[in-house]
Amino acid sequence: MTTLKRRVQVTLTTTVLAVVFGTSAGYLLSRAITERIAEARLQQYATRIMADGEASSAELRTVLAAASVSPHRVCSEAEIGYFRALIFESEYLKDAGRMRDGKIICSAGLGRETRLQEQTTPDFTQQDGTTIYKNYAPYRKSDLTTITLELNNFFVVYTPLTRFHLEPAPMHYSITVMDAPSQKSGLLISESLQAKVPIFNTEGNARLGDSLFATRCSIRFFDCVTAYTSISEMVHANRDKFNGCIGLCGLCGGCVGLLCSFLYRRNRSAEQQLRRAISKDKLRLNYQPIVSLASGRIAGAEALARWTDEEGFVVGPDVFVKIAEERGFVGEITKLVVRHALRDFGETLRSHPGFHISINVAAEDLSDPAFLPMLEQELYRTGVPAESLAIEITESSTARFETAVETICQLHRRGHSVHIDDFGTGYSSLAYLHDLSVDAIKIDQSFTRAIGTEAVTVSILPQILAMAETLNLQVIVEGIETSLQADYFSALTQPIFGQGWLYGRPVPVEELLHRLGTEEEAAALVAMAAPERPRSLAMTLDSRRAVHEAG
Repeated sequence: MTTLKRRVQVTLTTTVLAVVFGTSAGYLLSRAITERIAEARLQQYATRIMADGEASSAELRTVLAAASVSPHRVCSEAEIGYFRALIFESEYLKDAGRMRDGKIICSAGLGRETRLQEQTTPDFTQQDGTTIYKNYAPYRKSDLTTITLELNNFFVVYTPLTRFHLEPAPMHYSITVMDAPSQKSGLLISESLQAKVPIFNTEGNARLGDSLFATRCSIRFFDCVTAYTSISEMVHANRDKFNGCIGLCGLCGGCVGLLCSFLYRRNRSAEQQLRRAISKDKLRLNYQPIVSLASGRIAGAEALARWTDEEGFVVGPDVFVKIAEERGFVGEITKLVVRHALRDFGETLRSHPGFHISINVAAEDLSDPAFLPMLEQELYRTGVPAESLAIEITESSTARFETAVETICQLHRRGHSVHIDDFGTGYSSLAYLHDLSVDAIKIDQSFTRAIGTEAVTVSILPQILAMAETLNLQVIVEGIETSLQADYFSALTQPIFGQGWLYGRPVPVEELLHRLGTEEEAAALVAMAAPERPRSLAMTLDSRRAVHEAG
């Protein structure tokens, strides 16, 4: 009961802490995401307003230019009609006409202006002499900004808010303009009329406290557009998503806490479960075929250990082999694999000298004094020749160079072929492979996956293949899954052997033996018509070894 209570307490504590951490991380993450989204939307908003502003500015200038070449008598009915025709199709131009000394003398909307007007001073003057009036008296409205542009005694009036009000709250904008005489920028338009918006006259992004700003500037459309919002407004506007993200992160934190607690308890017993599985012979083997790309026939197979633990979970070899290596009993797995492989394929290996089985050995096996005697004993017991059992070692296991060289030499003397597995992932060089005196390299599947892409690994493949050919090493390619990958290697002149899902996934011994039988029957029929023995992997390795020993 005490152990159970302790486990429950650890689980609850871990879960609560994970939930708190997840919620806090969710809040920070949501704030950061909201800020990034706000920055992106502000930039888009400012760019859209600037684009529309430049388009409308061009049209304003066009209307002013057309007004200035009026062919009619000043302020005649014909000229007023001419002004009305100019603004008739515009959605944002409100009036156009003539102005003199800051006073309107006639316009399309007002006709001949006879009401008394006070002379008005322009708010801004641009470099080309265009004067700008904000909320000019006849067009002043309490809740709307109007802009009047005057050039050469002709003017146009428009309301930019109807044009630029493109985005719902909480996105806002302001427009600034440079006054040529004073050389100072001033606020021309603000979407929020009461807001005190800082004036930005350079393009870029800024943050002041909780507020974010994005400014875009143009020489054609007044001066600069600044889109702005606050993170608080954005959070409030997206509070459902914000709270949902926090809740989801909290939930994920809780799940991670439970998972960590579960894995912690499970990992504590994984070693004992694995030891029991080995002692009770509960590990099983699957075999993945190795195919000659030249003939398309199976030349061998790799023995792969599989384990399902006592709770019914399938544990990958990368996990349980690592546990065995760390706890110092990986040699027991190797011994089991050798025993099972020779039992499963003993008859096939004895009757088919060209066929072989590959087994993987760990770095600890190479330095284990019991490893070689175990191999010799199992081969003697089953009557299988050593040539039929290939030994695969990883590049990392050869880091213990002197031990690896000595063990490989003894394996050769006994008749085994030695393959470097996962080649290209770490240690080997041309001189290194020559000193190790291995028989074959298995090109790592990361190189195979890169075929047909622009990955850098593809450019290394020809160098690896050339190096193998120089050293007279057999090449086995791992991870062939597509016809494109197979065609790449089939087109080479040197003999290549392939392994991957295109040629078959790891399967139980019965399935592979059935496939071998079917393939053998088909080969016999072909041989009756045109007898020609295919080149096997073992035959190729024998040739390679003969050349190496002669050299």
